Amino acid sequence: MKILLNKRTLIRWKIYFDRSRMYIGYIQFFLIGIVFLQSFKDKPWGELVFKYALISIPIALLLFIFLSLVLGYLDSKLGLREEELRNLSKSNPVMMDLLNQLKEINEKIEKLDKKVN
Repeated sequence: MKILLNKRTLIRWKIYFDRSRMYIGYIQFFLIGIVFLQSFKDKPWGELVFKYALISIPIALLLFIFLSLVLGYLDSKLGLREEELRNLSKSNPVMMDLLNQLKEINEKIEKLDKKVN
């Protein structure tokens, strides 16, 4: 029972759960792709995909990896994630306090630089 009351243990477990959620998300995304393909099994091109599964599944996997890399590259290039994090930090009072303190420190450094020069 003492192990459950330990704050550090609970935080560590939460971090483990958060990290595993990312990998579970990959598995879920892959399974959604399988369900998507299964929904087209009765269509002519769906029958073709499943008839030649040894060829089409690896091609679909490579296509998925390629498209994921392209999307990740575009996200990095356009800075969408950075903007999202910036917006989230603005709504976080602790981050705003840190940013305000950092601005004050920078202003004091600028004043000291002016006095030295």
